[in-house]
Amino acid sequence: MLDGGLWRVTRLSEPPTQPATDRDEHVAAFVRGHQAAVWRFLHVLGCRGQQAEAIAQDALVVALQRGVLAWSGAEAAAFLRQTAKHLWLREQRGERRRAALHAEAAEQAWQRDLLRRGDLDGAGWLAALDRCLGELPERSRIALERTYRDGLGRAELGAELGLGEHGVRTLLQRLRAVLRSCIERRRER
Repeated sequence: MLDGGLWRVTRLSEPPTQPATDRDEHVAAFVRGHQAAVWRFLHVLGCRGQQAEAIAQDALVVALQRGVLAWSGAEAAAFLRQTAKHLWLREQRGERRRAALHAEAAEQAWQRDLLRRGDLDGAGWLAALDRCLGELPERSRIALERTYRDGLGRAELGAELGLGEHGVRTLLQRLRAVLRSCIERRRER
């Protein structure tokens, strides 16, 4: 269906009546092989929830329309990341400049930290992040969860933790640095 100029993939309410063709199976394998990585990349950009799912689907549809199905895995993954990034930027018109800088930094980090290590879908990075989060003190984990999962601002989080906005900012900066260092150590093993 066409929604805001973007194609959306929707599920059929009934199963298809015709048997699946080789192309259908190839398309399904392509989607299974790339959807999680596109969704994770969108999360790195700051895109969340249903918006990330919708943009990931849109990027996959664009790729299929452009014949990316025949490309190598790495070329297809790069095309999908670029397409997802551009679709997300289109939706971020109000914050376009900041989003573009963030998107470029995310692409560089993805290339530097994941692709070099052969972690094409980010699963190894997420596993390292999970282990590192588990090592944090409870208060630190709560601060990160309330900020990134629940979307609390600095003022609200500060009220919960008994800190001022600048204290929350400093706490989050330090926690990000600790996590970055921990992930890098784990990924080097």
